[in-house]
Amino acid sequence: MNELRAIDRIDTGPRFTDEDAVRLNRMFRGQDTREMLGNLIADGLAGDLATVSSFGAESAVLLHLISEVAPDLPVLFLDTGKHFPETLAYRDALIAKLGLTNLRNLTPDAETLEKKDETGLRWSYDPDGCCDIRKVIPLANALSDYDATLTGRKAFQSATRANLPRFEVDNSDSQGRLKINPLIDWTSDDIEAYFDEHDLPRHPLVAQGYPSIGCGPCTNKVAPGEDPRSGRWKGWDKTECGIHTPGSEDGDTSDLPPGYDPAF
Repeated sequence: MNELRAIDRIDTGPRFTDEDAVRLNRMFRGQDTREMLGNLIADGLAGDLATVSSFGAESAVLLHLISEVAPDLPVLFLDTGKHFPETLAYRDALIAKLGLTNLRNLTPDAETLEKKDETGLRWSYDPDGCCDIRKVIPLANALSDYDATLTGRKAFQSATRANLPRFEVDNSDSQGRLKINPLIDWTSDDIEAYFDEHDLPRHPLVAQGYPSIGCGPCTNKVAPGEDPRSGRWKGWDKTECGIHTPGSEDGDTSDLPPGYDPAF
């Protein structure tokens, strides 16, 4: 795009380019997060926008910010069938408390589960394949309707997130989808202060030693001082579920949507 504008959905080219992301990072430099979100949405600069939420330990912060500027924004939740019961209850309570009106639960394809994870134990011997089936593919299908997504990633969470910008472009396929990280420069103290200031409910597992919460079988408690995400996929050379990092390590692309590159 030569100038930033609301996206024309009949355009068959990429929605955004790396140059667009650079301009957006410059445009919103210095704006606080709420102001940035409000202006971004009001001006239609991201086109059709959704947020992807895990309803995990820190999710309430971004969801609260969204509720203040666009409570009808689609909230995409990957209902993998492996979540802690506490996460599902927290999701429902938080949606009700914040007045968010557009929750969309994304579930894995039943035939794929029967074919590739009949016992439901694939997480125990192939966590990448399990994430592909239960997260990567359902999200890829859903995101075909959107030009951009908001994420809850923060630089302090792990080394793999330390240098991410506010705005980036997913160049894994021809879509050029914009990925926005509104909280990327927030510290853990910022998060804690926001919870307290707005009296936001905490995920019930945080108090039990889970600072980062994913699916039940692949989430462990974290000792004080450890990387907050060190309890995810403990014992595996794995730090992300695949929706934010390049590559589908099991190499199986047979179930991906036509034209979709698993390096999403």
